[in-house]
Amino acid sequence: MTISVDDIKKLRELTGAGMMKAKEALVEADGNFDKAQELLRKAGAVSAAKKADREARNGLIEAYVHGGKIGVLVEVNCETDFVARTDDFKTFARDIALQVAATTPEYLRPEDVPADVVEKERDFHKNELASQNKPAEMIDKIVEGKLAKFYEGICLTKQPFVKDPDKTIENLTTELIGKLGENIVIRRFERIELGQL
Repeated sequence: MTISVDDIKKLRELTGAGMMKAKEALVEADGNFDKAQELLRKAGAVSAAKKADREARNGLIEAYVHGGKIGVLVEVNCETDFVARTDDFKTFARDIALQVAATTPEYLRPEDVPADVVEKERDFHKNELASQNKPAEMIDKIVEGKLAKFYEGICLTKQPFVKDPDKTIENLTTELIGKLGENIVIRRFERIELGQL
């Protein structure tokens, strides 16, 4: 199958992938854009997993203030100062600050949620389902699904991205790692709202 330069360009604009990667994905997907995007997404996830152990100590602290009433500081790290100065990295840091302002996450990742909070949530759903006479084997599966939804509400990395709800912050980070070729870590955030303690 012949892949046109216009098709490659279109896929690059949609995904941010390099020219050769875009062409390879289109060839493998027989010209199907959706399948090519999925292939690139999976390749980015594999690439991100390989880079996860590399130390990320450069980066930047981004500030965002909304209407003088909400202020956010986020620290986003990468491996090199070179990547920290790229427009893609700066845009990502701004987007993360905007996300924190808009969604008020309490924790960065699910593993940051205290065990007693998780257990309390798990027990609540188990008791609720038991009172509805659900079969015991179904209860655990349903509870895990409800916990995933719980994490989505309170953990930044699991939240749908406010600018594109089809992606989570975790997906967004993985895509950027694939694009920039470095480990990228959202290290911490702080959100301040006027009149709140």
